[in-house]
Amino acid sequence: MKKIMTVFVAALLLVGCDDLFTPAIENNKQVSDGLNDPLYAEGILANAYTRNPYNSQSFNDVATDDAVTNQTSNSYLKMATGSWTSNSNPMDQWSSCKAAIHYINLFLSQVDQVSWVNTPIVNTMFCDRLKGEAYGLRAMFNFYMLQAHAGWTADGRLMGVPIVEEVETEASDFNYPRNTFDECIQAIYKDVQRAKELLPLDYENISSDAQVPEKYRNEGANYSQYNVVFGSNFRSRMSARIALAFRAKAALLAASPAFAEGSNGSWADAADYNGELLDMIGGASGLATQGNTWYKNADEINNLTGGSNPPEMIWRNGKDATAYALEKAQFPPSLYGSGQINPTQNLVDAFPMANGYPITDAPEYDEQNPYANRDPRLALYIVVNGTEMGTDKKIIDTSADNTSNNDGLNRENGYSTRTGYYLRKHLREDVYLSSTTTTGQPHYSPRIRYTEIFLNYAEAANEAWGPTGMGTHGYSAYDVIKAIRKRANVGTDNGDAYLESVKDNQAKMRELIRNERRLELCFEGFRFWDLRRWNMDLTEPAKGIRINGETYQVFNVENRTYSDFMRFGPIPYSEVVKFDALEQNQGW
Repeated sequence: MKKIMTVFVAALLLVGCDDLFTPAIENNKQVSDGLNDPLYAEGILANAYTRNPYNSQSFNDVATDDAVTNQTSNSYLKMATGSWTSNSNPMDQWSSCKAAIHYINLFLSQVDQVSWVNTPIVNTMFCDRLKGEAYGLRAMFNFYMLQAHAGWTADGRLMGVPIVEEVETEASDFNYPRNTFDECIQAIYKDVQRAKELLPLDYENISSDAQVPEKYRNEGANYSQYNVVFGSNFRSRMSARIALAFRAKAALLAASPAFAEGSNGSWADAADYNGELLDMIGGASGLATQGNTWYKNADEINNLTGGSNPPEMIWRNGKDATAYALEKAQFPPSLYGSGQINPTQNLVDAFPMANGYPITDAPEYDEQNPYANRDPRLALYIVVNGTEMGTDKKIIDTSADNTSNNDGLNRENGYSTRTGYYLRKHLREDVYLSSTTTTGQPHYSPRIRYTEIFLNYAEAANEAWGPTGMGTHGYSAYDVIKAIRKRANVGTDNGDAYLESVKDNQAKMRELIRNERRLELCFEGFRFWDLRRWNMDLTEPAKGIRINGETYQVFNVENRTYSDFMRFGPIPYSEVVKFDALEQNQGW
């Protein structure tokens, strides 16, 4: 203590009293500093980019009937088993999206005044591009907020979130009421239209002045200048195509059963907005042949450079050079993983037979040999008992009587499966893990896949025009589902007889489309939102399989504890307490 006091007194002697007790001038930049500092100004927009909810995979599937987790502290597990409240909400998008929108509004208030470069036409192009990005991003964040927090109030109104498009300051009145759901949808559409007018469809280099858009060419811009602003260096940024995808997603949400009664959304609009994107790639014939194995297409992944996209991707995050964290979290214990995500028997049962018939309609389905002659996607996405996995083709034994390692059902180490299954989707099995050595591989994750847009279109087109109706497009819901199942090698030996049997039945086609969506998009964070927008049961217990010798027994693993009002998420409790104009959704 004496030494500390000596040092403190010495420090006092080295500085004057004024220096010690008068605050130093802070070196914090103000918003106005961005007018002459374009990097700082663009950093305000970059702050919004970092808040994209799909920068990483959440695996919120464990809050549904598709999966459970062996992590007892997992927030989605707690949510699904009775701990979901308005002040404990792992699905919350309020704070992060509102903060992103604040930065976007701040940027938009300054962008026209910033000196981006000295050449006037290039300055105009930079301003347009960044402004377009901001509008597209604002549409995206408003979509995510709406999906998470829209709902019916106690007096029977379908409400969205507050639409904030002006800069908020310390003098602002933050006590905003919520806008209606439909007003929020229209605000998203408006921002997407603004982005579409300012952004290129994609960021690609052009090779001649004739390719420069007329509005810039008339002002003297050449193709080299255009490439500096709108070229391939910006492929990972918000583009017109990406903005249009968020319009398509919003339109599907608005037309869905849970929201249609209180909105002006229509299935025809949803089909057309999704179809507009599909028309650009040739409709149903444009389905990427390797789109359902995007996560393990080694050559395709290894060759991705400069933000380029494979045919399946509309938007993706960056590529990790040599990663293995995902495999370490999800591989079975015998492959030195933690087996955190366990698919359910519910999901396994949703995969049809290889001939395309649901297992409930297939006489050849054998409950005591349940993985034989099944949809190939089952083996692609889920580790079942007997799966060969990893670089050494290890046979994974998930049975309850497995005593040779910790892969078996409910082993005491805390890393084994709770359902009799492990996750396979997302994983690169050329990653090698051991107690002493790891060999990673390149990874990326999708933000928007074309397969989602195809399934959006199929759902909306079936509802708007029936299974084989095309509207103004040259393909139908039936055509899309046929292409998706053909890619998966389902029904290829019998002309997909099951699909043919339902193509004139809208209700049966609806059931099939929803099931195909469940399979194709499993473990990508869609199931929870889909169940809610379809007004479907959230309380289906998560089931597993107990294998003893040759006996297969289905059992309940985890109950789902949701009330009816939870089909719509809450406004955060902290916000409702602060602002009396902010009405809570019914039941919360």
